Amino acid sequence: MTRNRPVPRADWNGKAAGVSTSQQPDPRDRPARLTVGVVGAGRVGPALAASLQLAGHRPVAVSGVSETSRRRAAQMLPDVPLVPPAEVLARAELVLLTVPDDTLPGLVEGLADTGAVRPGQLLVHTSGRYGTKVLDPALRAGALPLALHPAMTFTGTQVDVQRLAGCSFGVTAPEELRLAAEALVIEMGGEPEWVAEDMRPLYHAALALGANHLVTLVAQSMELLREAGVAAPDRMLGPLLGAALDNALRSGDAALTGPVARGDAGTVAAHVTELRRHAPQTVAGYLAMARATADRALAHGLLKPELAEDLLGVLAHGSDGAEGGAR
Repeated sequence: MTRNRPVPRADWNGKAAGVSTSQQPDPRDRPARLTVGVVGAGRVGPALAASLQLAGHRPVAVSGVSETSRRRAAQMLPDVPLVPPAEVLARAELVLLTVPDDTLPGLVEGLADTGAVRPGQLLVHTSGRYGTKVLDPALRAGALPLALHPAMTFTGTQVDVQRLAGCSFGVTAPEELRLAAEALVIEMGGEPEWVAEDMRPLYHAALALGANHLVTLVAQSMELLREAGVAAPDRMLGPLLGAALDNALRSGDAALTGPVARGDAGTVAAHVTELRRHAPQTVAGYLAMARATADRALAHGLLKPELAEDLLGVLAHGSDGAEGGAR
């Protein structure tokens, strides 16, 4: 990724140098390249390791349990041996722990208890929920803890490496490792965003609210359009959702449009009636989002108070299972 500003690159002894991207040598010729291991060959780990490989680091080991993860590792990191987690740590200077959030604490404790963690080893997890405290067992064993969470959705294919260009990373690290954390993120093409340890769960909830729920909303919308007879719902939604997202990122609540923001209670009532008839499983989500939208539109002066009463009445009747209709 081309950058106009100097890129700090750590020499992994606590120093950093400003290196202009226009003057950077071939990645394989750079000094202080690290051997990289991946514990957990899900969608994230192999992509990050492949990205670090492009920056000149050398993946040397990966672990994966399922057949799917093993195939993914073979595709994303060809010729990198598949070995047990302890062997990954034995071979690598930089270890990426890319396992599910609920698995991470037990994995770290187990690796520390069995003596797999080596002093001076960079141990990086990619969980959005946790900061570096979850790595305390490894820290006591002498590891250097980093939390680097890419704010990106992953497919488990090579396209993920390209998507890391310009991707923000939620970073938590000890003060003495901030330069190293920043250098790793930038080498992967990302942008470091510092998140305090105690703010990690809130940070992660915000991302899940926006990205994960967006997928659910879009999938439901496409299903309803197909039910309505639209032959290409993806083509219909693409420009609309792209514009809505762009407007929301630029203008926030000022970008709210549609019948809820306008206070069109009759239209919302008709929506609820049709959803109950054709897709009752979507009603609860529609009502919840409509209430949240109404609250925000009212608070920002977009929804007139005199129209809000009828609208909120429709939403209340809708949640009671009534047919829906303006009062």
